Amino acid sequence: MAIEEFFAPSGNARMADDFRAGYVAIVGRPNVGKSTLMNHLLGQKLSITSRKPQTTRHRIHGILSNHEMQAVFVDTPGIHRNEVRAINERMNKAAVSALVDVDLVLFVVDSDQWRDDDLLTLQKLGETNLTVVLVINKSDTLKDKGSVLPLIQTFNDSFDFADIVPVSALKNQNLDRLQEVIASHLPVAAPIYDTEQITDRSERFLASEIIREKIMRSAGDEVPYDLTVQIDEFKDEPAHTDPKTGRPRKACTFIDATIYVERGGQKAIVIGDKGQRIKQVGMDARKDMEQLFGKKIMLTLWVKVKRGWSDDERALTSLGY
Repeated sequence: MAIEEFFAPSGNARMADDFRAGYVAIVGRPNVGKSTLMNHLLGQKLSITSRKPQTTRHRIHGILSNHEMQAVFVDTPGIHRNEVRAINERMNKAAVSALVDVDLVLFVVDSDQWRDDDLLTLQKLGETNLTVVLVINKSDTLKDKGSVLPLIQTFNDSFDFADIVPVSALKNQNLDRLQEVIASHLPVAAPIYDTEQITDRSERFLASEIIREKIMRSAGDEVPYDLTVQIDEFKDEPAHTDPKTGRPRKACTFIDATIYVERGGQKAIVIGDKGQRIKQVGMDARKDMEQLFGKKIMLTLWVKVKRGWSDDERALTSLGY
């Protein structure tokens, strides 16, 4: 047993005999806290967040592993009715396609309101045979804690949920209970990924998302959704001695990124007065990248206008949507 444990994949030792593993889709309307929920379940920030709805544009896999289970979370864009532009249509398709071949669905709703987009999501779930757990987020915001009981009954009458779990993702409340519920609905299976791995997304992708988050948080409502980020260069440089100075230089990753907006006025907003906003965005993004990647980052940002990119199928494809 000791030999088998030594040669086991990293982190896979001492797994339970009835170890469970599977894919878990996190769905719901925009801005109910899906990304925050995944980040707090993982204890690691992978999916970007902001107070603006429809922040998540891509399906993002986060991997939670312990000795009893491995849950591969699929954080999805919020399902919404208004497919005004091509990017909105693709976001909806990405969210719905996440329901294919998953073992469990976490349907996330707000504790204080039920909207038309919630019903739209529930309608999509009703067209499947998937096991669905209702997650009532932001339960800590309820002034009367007893009011969650009739809310649970209302939700339970509308759909045959496998379980209903009230949580506060932001405050880490009842997430242990949610993990237990998730594990109970996953099939007995070997880990899908190495248990040390936390995502299947590349560092290039995560870097672009971090930059986009910092802009959205900094610019607020001044810049809507007409921006995207493309990584132009991602180059790892090992530790070495500078041939000119003879001084040792630490290992570093050089990242060049272009921020695309749709109008000249948006470019000016992103850059800010005398370049102060883009400078701050770069500093904040670099700090998060160094924490996530565990290495020194040198980040260079450019801002360019690419008119109509969010409603151009070819442009969306070239930008990774």
